[in-house]
Amino acid sequence: MGFRFRPVDASFYDLFSEAAGHLVKGADLLAEMLDNGSDREGIAQRMRDAEHAADETTHAIIRRVNSTFVTPFDREDIYSLASGLDDVMDEMDEAVDLILLYEVHELPPELSTLAEVLQRCAELTVEAMPKLQAMKDLEEYWIEINRLENTGDKTYRRILATLFSGKFEALEVIKLKDIVGALEEAIDAFEKVANTVEQIAVKES
Repeated sequence: MGFRFRPVDASFYDLFSEAAGHLVKGADLLAEMLDNGSDREGIAQRMRDAEHAADETTHAIIRRVNSTFVTPFDREDIYSLASGLDDVMDEMDEAVDLILLYEVHELPPELSTLAEVLQRCAELTVEAMPKLQAMKDLEEYWIEINRLENTGDKTYRRILATLFSGKFEALEVIKLKDIVGALEEAIDAFEKVANTVEQIAVKES
């Protein structure tokens, strides 16, 4: 009977959990940023700090891969997962930055639904990362992320319909469309992470 050797070193799993933890913080900051009347300068700075911390974790994962002879799973999959997690943070950071730079004072309340989807995706992702070590009980994760992504897509289309309804000035439509687009891209990036996790689980099963 064959068996699969796995190194005892759990540092990769710890680092993936750390990376996902940054996404929880980023999603919470994004939700704060969407509150009309919030301290947007302060939140944007905190998001920049969180994005920098996320980058540091990504670099730590890459350094670990490059210095480890036997990795817990395929190196390319480790790179893909680390890059995917980093992409989510970048998209959320972009959304926060756009809100600040565009000086949009009143945001449509429907954007809060997208923020809630992002927060839930982040929570599920941080819960899933430690499960990579045993490669068990992960199917519910990617199924739920897919469902949330579908919810995000439907909400995105409804918001676009509202923006083009004639209730907004043309310049405002352009600004809000960019912001909503960044939120939708962040949700899509979460789905890509879930797809990567699924691919890893299938290979390792």
